[in-house]
Amino acid sequence: MAAPGWEAAARRTAAGAGLGALVALAGCGDAAEASGAPRASGGAAASAGAGGQGGQGGDASGAPVEAILADLRADRDAALLAHAARTGWPVPVDGGHLFVSTSESLHLIAGDHDGWAGAEMTGDAGFHWIVLNVPAGDRYKFTDRTAWAADPWSRAATYDELGEMSLVAPSEAHLDRHFGVGDAAMAPRTVRVWVPEAAVDRVLYVHDGQNLFDPAGPAGGWHLQDHAPRGVLLVGIDSTPARLDEYTHVADRIEDGGALVGGKGDAYADFLKDTVRPFIRARYGEPGPVGIMGSSLGGLISFHAAERHRGEYAFAASLSGTMGWGSIGADVRHETMIERYAAHTERVATLYLDSGGGGACVDDDGDGIEDDDPTAADNYCENLQLWGVLTRAQSPYVEGASAFYAWHAGAEHDEAAWAARVAEPLRVFEAL
Repeated sequence: MAAPGWEAAARRTAAGAGLGALVALAGCGDAAEASGAPRASGGAAASAGAGGQGGQGGDASGAPVEAILADLRADRDAALLAHAARTGWPVPVDGGHLFVSTSESLHLIAGDHDGWAGAEMTGDAGFHWIVLNVPAGDRYKFTDRTAWAADPWSRAATYDELGEMSLVAPSEAHLDRHFGVGDAAMAPRTVRVWVPEAAVDRVLYVHDGQNLFDPAGPAGGWHLQDHAPRGVLLVGIDSTPARLDEYTHVADRIEDGGALVGGKGDAYADFLKDTVRPFIRARYGEPGPVGIMGSSLGGLISFHAAERHRGEYAFAASLSGTMGWGSIGADVRHETMIERYAAHTERVATLYLDSGGGGACVDDDGDGIEDDDPTAADNYCENLQLWGVLTRAQSPYVEGASAFYAWHAGAEHDEAAWAARVAEPLRVFEAL
């Protein structure tokens, strides 16, 4: 459930700071796991009364607690957003870290620091809070000792058999979340960064970020972190309700008699280059080869971004990409990615494309795109046709060197299918 009033708070935060690129949004509330309490994994216990301080572990030095509490009492959502962007939650304060729960019912905090016993938090103006001095890497959740929920505002998190787990200042591999990254053209969204334990030597930007890491995501999610080679920083950019517009380079018609839709891919590709990538460089660096990857329309926009900003990406990968977009409607004749790449005389990046499904690839309407078999599935024919133009005579792409293709016959068009084969493009990226 979204934090109450986060949209208005985000607008106020953005306007007050003058920065479209950093407003924060996060979920909150009473969504909790029905599973039992997490198991203790060691670590010193932290003892704290309601709103108290204490526990064992390195002392964190930061902002005065009362100043942050005053912000929260004045405008809880705006304060949560501002501090999420500034330091992330829990916030380092004098004496430890300030933890805040916006759930009415989850008023205890438990974690490795106290053997998952749970400490009462102080009730306040629409939130509960506590300052604890906990060890770096501490795992924690909010609870009422019946329901358990990860902190929806935490900067760092990971996943285990019980779902999402919140972290404090981790040094092991983990997920960082930056809420509400946007700019003047693109609405705010969450950027999720999987930080490997090994030194980062390359960065891969991946679309539909909300589907990539969480095992509770659609069709079980991609489990992308489980397939990533050592040293790859994975940057997942969440999609928004405007996904169809943002992930398409031209307009098309997808329903007979319907309106033209899509065509804001230039603005999205520019958003990645001019807003997301500088944001990541400033916080994590951007060493080594840089790649871009997605599925379905995410595959389409990956190839578009690589072509629009030549030299910015060493690698572009598409799983089941919608490469016939621009010629789906019976009366629409806009440039498809097949036609665009057929015109290349110079290589723009190392390319990977695949599909599942299958079908008879025919061009019954004479538009040049072999997408007219109604039984074909998973964009099989469009990707096969694109592969044909990439490997034709005089193509700047070389099969097995700068262009790679795979067909997984009968595979479905969903996250489970992409998770089953995403290791293939990751191996290509690792070899660059």
